[in-house]
Amino acid sequence: MKHSATKPSNIRINALTHGAAAVLLALGASAASAATGVALSGYDAQEGLRAKAAVTSNATTPATAYNYYVSPNGSDTAAGTKAKPFKTLARAAKAATKPGTTVFVAPGTYDGGFKTTANGTAAARIYWVSTTKWGARIVPPANSSNKTAWDNRGNYVSIIGFEVDGSKVRSGTKWTLGIYTGGSYNVIEGNHVHHTATTIPCNSAGGSAIGVDSYYKGVLTDVVGNVVHDIGPAGCTYVQGIYVSTSGTIKNNVVYRVGSAAIHLWHDATNVKIINNTVSSSNFGIIVGGGDFYFTSAGANNVAVYNNIVYDNKYGISEQGKTGAANAYKNNLVFKNTTYNWQLRNGLKHTGTITSDPLLAGYSRTAAMPNFKPSASSPVIGRGIATYALPTDIDGKARNASTGYDIGAYQH
Repeated sequence: MKHSATKPSNIRINALTHGAAAVLLALGASAASAATGVALSGYDAQEGLRAKAAVTSNATTPATAYNYYVSPNGSDTAAGTKAKPFKTLARAAKAATKPGTTVFVAPGTYDGGFKTTANGTAAARIYWVSTTKWGARIVPPANSSNKTAWDNRGNYVSIIGFEVDGSKVRSGTKWTLGIYTGGSYNVIEGNHVHHTATTIPCNSAGGSAIGVDSYYKGVLTDVVGNVVHDIGPAGCTYVQGIYVSTSGTIKNNVVYRVGSAAIHLWHDATNVKIINNTVSSSNFGIIVGGGDFYFTSAGANNVAVYNNIVYDNKYGISEQGKTGAANAYKNNLVFKNTTYNWQLRNGLKHTGTITSDPLLAGYSRTAAMPNFKPSASSPVIGRGIATYALPTDIDGKARNASTGYDIGAYQH
């Protein structure tokens, strides 16, 4: 297996960090609208920013001291107010520099290739919110000069509900990275990242759809409820879906048709919770491993892989490189991964595994947006465990303990 050290511009991509361990946040559409005067659409009331591994409540995003607005009909010489919004995300990034700031982005198409560097705090995060889920669409600019659609270096930053569409490459530098973060305590939630790095050369420069990086010593970020697909040239083992090299959580994501691994831990990855994801139609399903270390040589350890569907890939769930004996694999459905379903090390055994077709409502290897929800007869219904699981699924539907937690990103 060839592992990439994917780099946005001058950076190396790595880590997934586990969101602000001191904060419990959720984006509730009605409450956020009341607090800010901005109507949010497409978000379930229980969907949102969860900055702790075992969230059991859904607080609402607090009103922030500073608010900026972006619209395709705005102007970068405007004040960035609701009445006079900015036009570009790059201009908003120059304004949104203080903790306790929300940037509301109206539906429309926006050039990517920008950087956000400001830091929030545990008590006053910086929020970037598409006011309609997937309504704010980020695309390659006419003359691209960066490898990354969105390069975030700040701490305590939340990126919520954007579409990153790399399908229409124009001139200049091709994107190899979708959403990248090198900071700590960040949240990447509810985004749709697709058709990124599909036409790049397959080499060790690598790439990924979502990457959270340890190279700048980032820790503790949550990657939650994203849909990621059509990433990298087919079979290119350097381009990943969700790529993690530090501590954090990866929960309720749907990832499919990735050149290499749908979910990949490498470099300094450790203390990661991989819970309730659905991954399919990729070369590798889930890789847990460490190597090419930056600041440690301990290897991937204390990794929990629970309640995931890993279906119809070439390889299922595997440990690679250096791994520890404290990793745990519980209650996953792992089936029809043609080369192997499992490859674990250190004498580890998986438990509670389902080895049958997940019977998804509308599965397809080729459909643009397959239906990965469990059908009424799916064996994943009620077969998951509550440990580390979020209280809602990718759509904000409650994972009701009275009927049992389902396996995968969706609750039936």
